[in-house]
Formats: sequence, structure tokens, C-alpha cells
Amino acid sequence: MKKWIIRIGLAVVLVVVIAFIVVAVKLDTIVKRAVETVGPTVTKVDVKLENAHLSIMGWNLKLKGLLVGNPPGYKADSSIKFGSIEVTVKPKSLFSDKIVVDKVEIQGAELTIEGGLTDNNLTKIQKNMNDTAGGSASANASPAAGGSPSGKKIQVTDMLITGTKVHANVSALGKSLNIPTITIPDIHLTNLGTGSDGITPGELSKDVMNAMMEKVIPELMAQGNAIGKGVMDAVGNIGKDGGTGAKDAAKGLKSLFGK
Repeated sequence: MKKWIIRIGLAVVLVVVIAFIVVAVKLDTIVKRAVETVGPTVTKVDVKLENAHLSIMGWNLKLKGLLVGNPPGYKADSSIKFGSIEVTVKPKSLFSDKIVVDKVEIQGAELTIEGGLTDNNLTKIQKNMNDTAGGSASANASPAAGGSPSGKKIQVTDMLITGTKVHANVSALGKSLNIPTITIPDIHLTNLGTGSDGITPGELSKDVMNAMMEKVIPELMAQGNAIGKGVMDAVGNIGKDGGTGAKDAAKGLKSLFGK
């Protein structure tokens, strides 16, 4: 009798474990599908995710290989690649109107910039996100407006972005300018959406993108100005006997970095 009880108990445990695994896998799939559905409505470009893992025990979500595409007309396969994103949620908040995210850690992001310093693929995506966030209030929580499909708002108490690298593809006078890869300083954001209403995913994405661009542009400007000066000096030396050509080249280069 005892053996049968033990066997039945083990069978029940096995069924529970299998059920838990199935649920976890389905949740991971749901998260991946949600990211790839809501992402494009916010950025207006393709968004792909390699995989997602949601741990119910620790209320922890890990995303790997998140890729943000490029607007039409740009050559690179992506504008932003995220190495890893880890999110920790306060469990009780899942049953309220505002989901409280205790911590977000973003590591190893890579940004690829094409175009001018202030008019490029990333600034276009930034504008898309700002426009989406601006319209999300009137559209309430519509996914198409960057809102949550469940109608919930978000609060992010602490966000840390580390190890972000920037690759810049710019050209002048028909030639590519070799701007070295830039590692931007860490970004630390706190208390996003701490008001009673919280913020939408679209608004959160906008805030993060704006914070990243605030770090990227000064770093890129410094590199661009240094390289631009070197190129213009070289052009000036070459064109000493033909000053008009050198001046035109310098003017074109200044135009590039002043977009």
C-alpha cells in the first residue's frame, strides 16, 4: 500500500514538473511574440528577439539578442543590438493597474549610426518613438500607440545601461570616414513612471532612447570634429595650389558634420 502511495505521489510530482515546464516555455514564447509585436508599433521598424526566459520563481525576465531594425534607406541590418536585458518585477504589482519593475539591467548594446550626426537612422527612430509616446495618451493603452496590450502602465525604479558601443558609418567627398568604435558612459535612470498613473511602454522606450542619444551625440561629435579637422587640414595642404577645390571640400565636410 505504501509503495502505491509513493508511486502515485511521484507521478503527481512528475506531472506538476512537466506542467510547469510547459507553462514556462509557453510564457517565454508569449513574451517573445509580445516584444516582436509591440516593438515595431513603437519604433516603426522591425524588432526581432532571439529568445526570452521568464522565471516565475524569481519574477525575473531575461531577453537575449534583441535587434532593432533600420528605417528604409539605410544599409545596416540593424540600428541597435542588445546583448542582454534582465528585468525584475514586483510580483504583487502584476495584479494592479501599474506594473512595478524594481530593476532593469541592459548590457552590451551596439548602436550603428548612418548619416549625419544629428540627422541619421537613430534620430529617425527616436522621432518615431517620441511621436508614438506623444500619441499614446489620447489612445490610452492601445498597442498601436505604444501602450500595453493589457492596459497596464509601468514604473521602473532602477535602470542601468552598461557597455554600450557605437559604430558610425559616415562619408564625405565620396569616401568613408573611419570613425573608431565609441564606448559611451554608463547610463543610470531612476524612478521612471513613479507617479500614480505610471507610463506606457512607448513612453518608457522614448525615455531610454533619449537618454542614450544624450550620451551618444556628444561622444560622436567629439570624434567627428577631430576627424573632420584632420581631413580638412589634409585637404587644405593638398589644395594649396588650387584653393577653390580645397575650400569646396572643406565646405562639404562641414556640411556633413553639421546635418
